[in-house]
Amino acid sequence: MKIGYIGLGKMGINMAERLTQAGHEIVAWNRSEDPRREATQRGVKTVETIEELVSSLEAPRIIWLMISHTAVDALLETLLPQLEKGDILVDGGNSYFKDTIRRGALCAEHGVQFIDAGVSGGPGGAKDGACIMAGGEDDVFKKLEPIFKDASAPDAYSHVGNKIGAGHFVKMVHNGIEYGMMQALAEGFAVMKESDFNLDLTEVTRIYNNKSVIESRLVGWLEKGYKTYGEDLADISGTVAHTGEGEWTVKTAEELGVSVPIIKGAFDFRVESARKPSYTGKVLSTLRNMFGGHAAK
Repeated sequence: MKIGYIGLGKMGINMAERLTQAGHEIVAWNRSEDPRREATQRGVKTVETIEELVSSLEAPRIIWLMISHTAVDALLETLLPQLEKGDILVDGGNSYFKDTIRRGALCAEHGVQFIDAGVSGGPGGAKDGACIMAGGEDDVFKKLEPIFKDASAPDAYSHVGNKIGAGHFVKMVHNGIEYGMMQALAEGFAVMKESDFNLDLTEVTRIYNNKSVIESRLVGWLEKGYKTYGEDLADISGTVAHTGEGEWTVKTAEELGVSVPIIKGAFDFRVESARKPSYTGKVLSTLRNMFGGHAAK
């Protein structure tokens, strides 16, 4: 399939390369030049303007957006007037589901079809096979299914709901759960670090990740983090950055009357860590670096 691709950040450039290698014809654009240059070196065709991207695609066009949720509205303002009825937009970023519903309605006013795709797995997943949760109408999803299949690890994509916003809603809750899981892991290792047993924490991660009940990718990433930065995590920030999804999950749970003390506590910890950095925060920053490529220092 021929696909327009907008956004060549850590996730976008890897997914564009993966889809190119899978045989799709990708035409990619990024606002800044350096990512375009790198994508070209990695075999992805790039263009210098949005106008060039749109004109290089035959109707009905398929365009995948992989940009920050804060940039989507401005991009749609530029992009929608250039599109035609029947064209399809995919928002593969982490947008707030209510914004996604609003944007889907805006696209419909222009006759443009819309799919929201929550993408999990970080830059490594985008390169080696992501987990994708898609929302939107059945017939639109079916048109795009070959793309979702090739962008994902084996059997790692799903059409989670036929209403626009369902994909981003499921991905939002996924990230809220992720906050809680990471918090429990970080707190547990902070307790072990303070004990009198002089534990080899790298070895603990290894054994935890070998058929124990808490075996997980997160434990594996922490093992990698300890091997990379040392168990004291001396050069790692104890202040933990946070994106919107944890806060959105807490807000949505409150609106629905659902108690989420674990997720809320994990989100509140990250906010408070700006004032009270800690070893627990260092573990969280390390994990974010390992799976998401986020700055850890």
